[in-house]
Amino acid sequence: MIARIDHVSIVVKNYDNALNFFQNILGGIPGAQGVERDQEYLWKILSLGDLSRIELLTPTGKRSFLEKFLENRDNGGVHHINIQTPDIYRAREILERHHIPYFDFHDSGPSWKELFIHPRDAFGVLIQIAEFPPDLFLHDSVKLAGKRKWSVSQSENGCTVRFVHPGGGTAAIALTKAEVRALASDLNQIL
Repeated sequence: MIARIDHVSIVVKNYDNALNFFQNILGGIPGAQGVERDQEYLWKILSLGDLSRIELLTPTGKRSFLEKFLENRDNGGVHHINIQTPDIYRAREILERHHIPYFDFHDSGPSWKELFIHPRDAFGVLIQIAEFPPDLFLHDSVKLAGKRKWSVSQSENGCTVRFVHPGGGTAAIALTKAEVRALASDLNQIL
């Protein structure tokens, strides 16, 4: 039912300060962003490290549902955890079979389907379960170009191999020259 945790969403009052903190201080790489005019909020995805992501959310108007969330919080806080599923209909069926209530089921778009589990039904945490292509919100700099599933870059002591990760983005591993030789030997035995 679940592929992985995709991102943690954080609601912030001061978007510029939060963006500076996560991007310029912690080194987050900006990805997709958007403004939801009808619900009056802005969102932005940032990649941190190989596979971790956060989403910054901030209200853009007084009627935003995020205003109530921010009422008793000085700067903001964690809003929800996004869990990726390969099949939203199967996830929904499992929830229904176990009598776990959900709300805001949306399956109208080809690249985004979602539902939410209220914190009272998920041990104090708002859960968003969504089906989407893993690279949908990522900046090109955290993806591999072309159709290859790996890239290799030489270093003084060996190399770094970067692989496409099924959850989106890439994962890298540094190998010494001895490890490169051992890997090449293992691969040659398969061929």
